[in-house]
Amino acid sequence: MQPKVIFGNAVSGDANRWGWFMGHFITPDDDPRSTAALEIKWGVHKAGDSRIEWAVNNQAATLSILINGQFCLQFEDREITLSCEGDYVLWCAGVPHCWVAQSDCTILTVRWPSVPNDSIGVRSHSVSSGESLKLR
Repeated sequence: MQPKVIFGNAVSGDANRWGWFMGHFITPDDDPRSTAALEIKWGVHKAGDSRIEWAVNNQAATLSILINGQFCLQFEDREITLSCEGDYVLWCAGVPHCWVAQSDCTILTVRWPSVPNDSIGVRSHSVSSGESLKLR
């Protein structure tokens, strides 16, 4: 029987999932966090942490919300820096991205739907005379 209430701490979750604590990858043994509807990640990054290889999700849209610090996401045509609590970026399936933590920071990321093997690496792209945006 699936529990009606579940609790935990996103920070002390399973390190093997890189901060992702809800999605298809949670063992479905009566755990309501196991779902194909969405994935949720609590990302705690030190200044300089980065994903320099470009990645794309073929089916899932992604929303990243800044909790604290400063975090920069790079897309094919622009960079967007999240610098104020609550700043967010939403991108659709098929959009290549990479990122760098510009300071110690915490990011909450939601991706939907939760599809196994949807995130793949892609060859390098560069910001082609695009904008660098800082949200305020």
